[in-house]
Amino acid sequence: MVDKGILYICATPIGNLEDITLRVLNTLRQVDLIAAEDTRHSRKLLQHYGITVPLISYHQHNEKSRSQELLARLKEGLALALITDAGMPGISDPGSELIRCCYQENIPVDVLPGPSAVLTALVLSGLADGNFAFQGFLPANAGECRRKLQEYCELPLTQIFYEAPHRLLATLQLMAEVFGDRPAAVVREITKLHQSVYRGTLSELIRQFATKSPRGECCIITSPYTALLKTGGPGEWACEVQEALDQGLSRQEALKEVAGRYGVSKREVYNALLRKPKD
Repeated sequence: MVDKGILYICATPIGNLEDITLRVLNTLRQVDLIAAEDTRHSRKLLQHYGITVPLISYHQHNEKSRSQELLARLKEGLALALITDAGMPGISDPGSELIRCCYQENIPVDVLPGPSAVLTALVLSGLADGNFAFQGFLPANAGECRRKLQEYCELPLTQIFYEAPHRLLATLQLMAEVFGDRPAAVVREITKLHQSVYRGTLSELIRQFATKSPRGECCIITSPYTALLKTGGPGEWACEVQEALDQGLSRQEALKEVAGRYGVSKREVYNALLRKPKD
């Protein structure tokens, strides 16, 4: 049985409708109102399971104003469920604002766990190894995206990113430039009919997607920054950059070539070049 005046955060399927939990289904049947990111999308899920509870929209464009309305409903004693189009509300989806408001007003919040694109993609990638960081969507602007990746490039953690299919190739190319040619994976259409996992180095993934545009939402998983990638060491990187320059390559071309060869970022190679003693 659900309790009145409580906000229930309910995880919903990320693809396969059978992934919903029995607890979430029972809760959705018993609450007084369901707040949904896209009522048209969520209505399909509810109809599939014969749930007729009223729906109200709650998305990124009305999150602040609608939160106050939902708080009033909760204070009146209604039991309210919050769902998004897929996965857990509040994780790259609307929900955090309402949860904060509830805690400020001392309204109880309960979370009903379930499907997670982040964890599913991480395990599918084969790169799960203890600690990891979920970075969500990168900025759409190329300059901002590069700056954000530079912040992340030396983290000793497996990292998970969300990405739209039309931006996947450009993001992989930026990652290879900033992160170096480290092992990575792309997981797409999680739990759906055409679920796919692509594994390899960033350069190998770039070659694969250069001729094959993916469909469906994608997750990119990158292996941790590690000193084990740095064979040769800064002194050797600097010498090889100088050799490339002597052969007529531009500085940017030389940095990119050496960084890819040793699986490190261009910034590390550049710093090694700056530290190289003058002859």
